[in-house]
Amino acid sequence: MIKLHNLTKIYQSQGVETRALSEVDLFIEQGEFVSIMGPSGCGKTTLLNIIGLLDSYNEGLFVFNADNVSDLKEKEKLQLRKEKIGFVFQSFNLIDDLTVSENMELPLHYLGYPAKERRQRVLEVLDSLGMGHRRDFFPYQLSGGQQQKVAVGRAIIAKPGIILADEPTGNLDSTQGNEIMEMLSRLNDEGTTIVMVTHSSHDASYSQRIIRIMDGQVVSEKKVLHAQF
Repeated sequence: MIKLHNLTKIYQSQGVETRALSEVDLFIEQGEFVSIMGPSGCGKTTLLNIIGLLDSYNEGLFVFNADNVSDLKEKEKLQLRKEKIGFVFQSFNLIDDLTVSENMELPLHYLGYPAKERRQRVLEVLDSLGMGHRRDFFPYQLSGGQQQKVAVGRAIIAKPGIILADEPTGNLDSTQGNEIMEMLSRLNDEGTTIVMVTHSSHDASYSQRIIRIMDGQVVSEKKVLHAQF
């Protein structure tokens, strides 16, 4: 599903060159749950942004769903991002003056879904998240955990094949964080590919594979063993 080969990302600022990623090789299969870990500034979020088609790269190969990303026009990347990728951020990124339902409806609006179908899909997802009774609330009326549930709902509303999560529990307490991780785990069990950046070993234990990055390079990969019951 995702293949990176010798991928390099360089930032230029006032004549200073910063190599954020250097010759990264990475393969993520459809249906995997992968965690990306490493110290602050090591390139984790840059890597996630490139996978999410939010950032460009300087050198290397990036294949997304059999498409060579370098061959895609910006309009094609935008459409691919809207249809195939859901994003979950640490800071929720909800729009303050829109209700829960309106926030979740936005991706469907951009994809051209009819209003009736948008409302029906939103109600279904909110009910599945246990948030149906909060559909007319505004983000400031919700707890952090509830806001992140809405953010996850918005990410999955268009049924993307992959969810990219950047520190999804970073602003939550342990109980709220566990609820979000259980939610991501269930989505993965249903077939959604999850790629998550995290500092938390506990959160990473929900994944199937942990990739560690240091100074812009992949330094190790490890499969996660889960208890069998």
